[in-house]
This record gives sequence, structure tokens and C-alpha cells, in this order.
Amino acid sequence: MILDFPKIDLNNYKSNSQKIRILSETWLLRNAYCPNCKITLKKFENNHKLADFYCDKCKEEFELKSKESSTANPRKIADGEYFTKIKRLKSDNNPNLFFLTYQDKKICNLVFVPKYYFTEHIIERRKPLALTARRVGWTGSNIILSQIPENGKIFIIENSQEIADGKINEKIKRTSFLKTEKIKNRGWILDILNCVNRIKKLNFDLGDMYKFENGLKKLHPDNNHIKDKIRQQLQLLRDKKLLQFLGSGKYRIIV
Repeated sequence: MILDFPKIDLNNYKSNSQKIRILSETWLLRNAYCPNCKITLKKFENNHKLADFYCDKCKEEFELKSKESSTANPRKIADGEYFTKIKRLKSDNNPNLFFLTYQDKKICNLVFVPKYYFTEHIIERRKPLALTARRVGWTGSNIILSQIPENGKIFIIENSQEIADGKINEKIKRTSFLKTEKIKNRGWILDILNCVNRIKKLNFDLGDMYKFENGLKKLHPDNNHIKDKIRQQLQLLRDKKLLQFLGSGKYRIIV
């Protein structure tokens, strides 16, 4: 991949955000590909709601977000209209995400987030636009990147280095079982994966996980058996070979 933004005429665009959008979209079309099929993506017509690109083979859709930064770890990024986003999430027809960071017009990171990592918990509702705004009442949203488990942040380019196809495929396949999970079940799996990530240890035990009980209760107020649910989800992650059970309530992350 060429990691420099393309040299194209931007004289017809006034705002810097418009220029970056054109540069990043053009770069993606010329260099990136569908992570599932390894073929060049195609672009939707301008102003297509929620998605920017699609794969002509698998029919998956993709949204591109760009940010000036040398790292791929900002807490959140601005997204589209909130109610449209939530409606599409509930229909299970949301787009996959490409998140691109750049510095000095050079690509630093390109992260692919499969669509099955998106739940309502990671979409933040912004304040409606003021009465003085042109689009009065319009309500935007943010994607809370910090709420996406590390398993779902699949680097295609990391620190200006292209990642081998084999590694990308392996990471996608490890959690592809989430595709067939119902949205409610998927939310629990992702919440438990986030808790495991926050422990920041390869080896952990149930005591470490139970510390997240109150936080999980806030996310799932209708569930009165949080500890039981934690154990259930850990067993599922063990069966899916993301965790190894060591016995006596102890686990190890399989890397």
C-alpha cells in the first residue's frame, strides 16, 4: 500500500474537513480492500446514509472515519445522526467501520472494526443542534472506541506498517462467531470481553471479574444474576477458544 495521501486537486473544497474526507476516501479506494474478500471496494453515491463503501462480492458495507493523530486510540469519534444509527443497529444491518489516522498527510493506522462489534452501548447521543443552527434539532452521535474490545480492533496498517493478510484473517475468524449471535447475546459477550481487557493481565480469576459487577448491572439493569451471567459468558469465551480455563475459577487469555 502507498501510505501517502494522493495528490489531487482540492481547490473546489473550502473546509479542511471536506478536503480530508476527499483525500481519505480516495486513498481508501486506491489502496484498501474488503477484509473478507480481499477485493477493491466500491464507493456509494455521495450522502449515502451511514455507509461510504461496499464490497461487490460479499455485499458488506463500510463506513470510513478519519482523524489527525499518530495513534489509533482516541476515546471517541464523531459519527452520523443518532436515531438513524440506533435504528440500523437494531435491524442488524449496520456498516463495518474503517478508522484511519494520519499525520502530515501520511497514513499512520488503518483499523477495521467488524459490524458485529457495534451495540447501543458504544453509540453516544450528542446534544441536538441549537435553535440558531441551520439543521435545528439534528442529533448527532459519537462512536465510543474505548468501549470496543481489543479483539474487534483489527489493524490493517499499524504505526505506518502494513499487516500481513494472514494475521488479519486470523483475527477476523477468531470472533466471527459473533455474526450469528442475537444482538442481546452479543452485547453481553462484548461487555465481558471489555472487562477481560480492562484487567490487563493474561491470567485472571473470577474475583477480578466480579469487580465489574456494578458496572455490568448498570448496562443490564433487568438482570438480577450478574455473577451467574459472568461465569456463563466466560465459559462461552472458553468454548470459542478466546480463553483457557485453568481450574478453580482461573482463566488465561489465549493470544
